[in-house]
Amino acid sequence: MRRRSVFAVLFAAAAVLIGISQTPAHAGEPRAACPTGAFCDGFESQTGTTPAGDWSLVFPNCSGTGTAAVDTTTAHAGTRSIRVNGGTGYCNHVFVATTRGVGGSTLYTRFFVRHTTALPDAHVTFLAMRDSADGNRDLRMGGQNRAMQWNRESDDATLPEQSPNGVAQSVPFPLNTWTCVEFAITGSELRTWVDGTEVAGLHADATPTQDVDSQWLRRGNWRPSLTDFRFGWESYGQGSDTLWFDDVALAQSRVGCA
Repeated sequence: MRRRSVFAVLFAAAAVLIGISQTPAHAGEPRAACPTGAFCDGFESQTGTTPAGDWSLVFPNCSGTGTAAVDTTTAHAGTRSIRVNGGTGYCNHVFVATTRGVGGSTLYTRFFVRHTTALPDAHVTFLAMRDSADGNRDLRMGGQNRAMQWNRESDDATLPEQSPNGVAQSVPFPLNTWTCVEFAITGSELRTWVDGTEVAGLHADATPTQDVDSQWLRRGNWRPSLTDFRFGWESYGQGSDTLWFDDVALAQSRVGCA
């Protein structure tokens, strides 16, 4: 066995004394806050590659080449995240799901996501929640026309509307960096933040705004009652991506990114 150099021994001792971190480079940023009473998970308790415990691997409608697994090569914080290899085409639906922290018409969330491919022109989804007040159809967050959008499965309404003015009020996703996404559902109001900044085109309230939520509000008395939380990937034509999720928080008040 090779002896450690005197320099290595001295450096290790100095690191302990002055607090230099010797964690792996992929350990990421400090763990984001978790409010009292919230369900938060950075996946550090996962011991295998298949999500387990509070999470399960699901394939809504049909499955194909899409996969989701616990990953130790990239993380926002700690040493683990969930990697999703999202395939193109309808039958590549793959999600990681939980029912913890979800229930009723109030939900605040925070999660970190890392995309490697720009959102496509075609419609894709990377987050879905079953709405028991809407025939158990999904309320979906994803993208279309290269920008983020919300979509209601039951009537295919989008937020914002997919007009040029509507799309311009949303945002694309940064690539190859961890992005903090938050949203709040409080009764019939839906709000969305990206890296702490609210996105005007992803806000539905009680007053119709042209090119934003006029289509969304054509269904009167929309008030979701959510029963699960799923992140992953599905496309409805073209669009594939490799993406990671980490530091998920589901709460009854706004969580924040820090």
